[in-house]
Amino acid sequence: MVAFRVTRVGTTPFDGQKPGTSGLRKKVKVFTQPHYLQNFVQATFNALGSDKVKGATLVISGDGRYFSKDAIQVITKMAAANGVRRVWVGQHGLMSTPAVSAVVRDRVGADGSKANGAFILTASHNPGGPHEDFGVKYNMENGGPAPEGVTNKIYENTTTIKEYLIAEGLPDADISKTGVSSFEGPDGKFDVDVFDSTIDYVKLMKSIFDFPSIQKLLSSPKFGFCYDALHGVAGYYAKRIFVEELGGKESSLLNCVPKEDFGGGHPDPNLTYAKELVARMGLSKSHSEPNPPEFGAAADGDADRNMILGKRFFVTPSDSVAIIAANAVEAIPYFSGGLKGVARSMPTSAALDVVAKSLNLKFYEVPTGWKFFGNLMDAGMCSICGEESFGTGSDHIREKDGVWAVLAWLSILANKNKDNLGGEKLVSVEDIVRQHWATYGRHYYTRYDYENVDAAGAKELMAHLVKLQSSLDEVNNDDTLTDSDDSPSRGVKFASKAKTTEGSQIGSGSMDLMLEKLLEWVELWGDSSQEQGEASDGRRIKAIIASCPKYKQDKKKGDMYLVTWEGEPLHRASWLMDKDFRCTKARCAKTPDIYGFGRKNIWKALECSSHVENSRGCTYL
Repeated sequence: MVAFRVTRVGTTPFDGQKPGTSGLRKKVKVFTQPHYLQNFVQATFNALGSDKVKGATLVISGDGRYFSKDAIQVITKMAAANGVRRVWVGQHGLMSTPAVSAVVRDRVGADGSKANGAFILTASHNPGGPHEDFGVKYNMENGGPAPEGVTNKIYENTTTIKEYLIAEGLPDADISKTGVSSFEGPDGKFDVDVFDSTIDYVKLMKSIFDFPSIQKLLSSPKFGFCYDALHGVAGYYAKRIFVEELGGKESSLLNCVPKEDFGGGHPDPNLTYAKELVARMGLSKSHSEPNPPEFGAAADGDADRNMILGKRFFVTPSDSVAIIAANAVEAIPYFSGGLKGVARSMPTSAALDVVAKSLNLKFYEVPTGWKFFGNLMDAGMCSICGEESFGTGSDHIREKDGVWAVLAWLSILANKNKDNLGGEKLVSVEDIVRQHWATYGRHYYTRYDYENVDAAGAKELMAHLVKLQSSLDEVNNDDTLTDSDDSPSRGVKFASKAKTTEGSQIGSGSMDLMLEKLLEWVELWGDSSQEQGEASDGRRIKAIIASCPKYKQDKKKGDMYLVTWEGEPLHRASWLMDKDFRCTKARCAKTPDIYGFGRKNIWKALECSSHVENSRGCTYL
């Protein structure tokens, strides 16, 4: 048995190692600086304390992006030096973020061991490669992200760190094949267990969903299916689940070979970056498929986000979680006993609120950050939750789960078509969404992202908006949202006070003026402060407009306006919108390309009172 010794390496702090909502994310060239990764990992071990580290079992894996394999070796050697008993590593270093959560919660080792936590190596939906992004985050024994009490300690430790521990003489683990390797150190035996993480994850999915009913749906010649992993880790699970377990055609899988640089693409599942899937589903203006499949979906780099598409039809994330919640008890065996409650993040539209009220479910609104959903789930208060940034999940784990969301939609489609597979026409994704709108009302929603903005400036903006709330008589001013740790406000909500017998309405001149001034202020600030530098220099400002239409066409629309600051470093400037606006005029039944339109046109008329058609489709007037 190979023996190793523990070495203490002197070091000095690095600036800016403060974890965001999803851990520490920086450029690869930042992480590859001498001692940089080691400092953060040791700061994490120190924050956890020796009582939770010595003798522990830790998971170390990620989405396979560039630098992951090197980082796994470093963290493994540091774990050994800090007294960890064993580490579990996904074969090839691959394990989706939801699968990590599942492994931490459910896997039992051959010796009866259970995981105490996990280092997840991912920058989620950010690009990968030598010049792109890398990230590290720590998840706790419940499988969810570390709470702010822990991440604050980690950050404090990074500012004062003087040394880190590492195992000298411990060879690199061979993560290409499964098996257990044992070593001997000062604290005793140390094991590296490399395993196939798809086994545990598939087992969990089969305990939640009715796989035979989904298999019947996929076997129907009338049902076409397409799944795009964007060369992220979801592809590692897609073939196993959709092809081997559910009998789908392998040709239905797009970009399902995980790559360190995600094939040179941006692994963010939206209409902008999932171009190949969008074209295949008939939604591309330039080269759409003439006969699209009935169902399509995409995942991000670490497989925790999802996008759902029907034939020539886009499902907004806000609608998606509401529709899953409305159909879960009937369509998904895991929820057959009823839902404990539902929750959404503050920036998400109120579609889920209406479902909760109608079904008499407990409803919760939380700040941005999946750990806040986890708190509700740990307390037994929430079954299904979601956020507008393409994240959906349930209490089966403590992370959002992109593959789970796809299986949930397939379950709903299978249930709606269980007596119709031999019929002339299947119930489609669009049919389900439109029936949902007819039952609960349709919620319009749009989002603006301002990326690479200065962090200090972002805080200044949020403080200004809090002050702005109290000076605007036209809006409710008591909706500043903070989290349970009393951290700075994560969002400021502006809601119209204008009321009619039909509810809130958009349309008063003062409200339009307020919103115009608000977004112009944000945009001017974003333009003047935007930096095209490192991911570590940027934070994301989100300006969001959401409207809650009532049930009759002639009624006014309710409204919600808010701006949030997501403390998560990003690097690529883009303007993203959940666009699902469709003109109601019979001769203009297109989904317009809203990206090129001015702000006033979007919020002043969500349905066309008059319109013109051009190369972009319908222009709102």
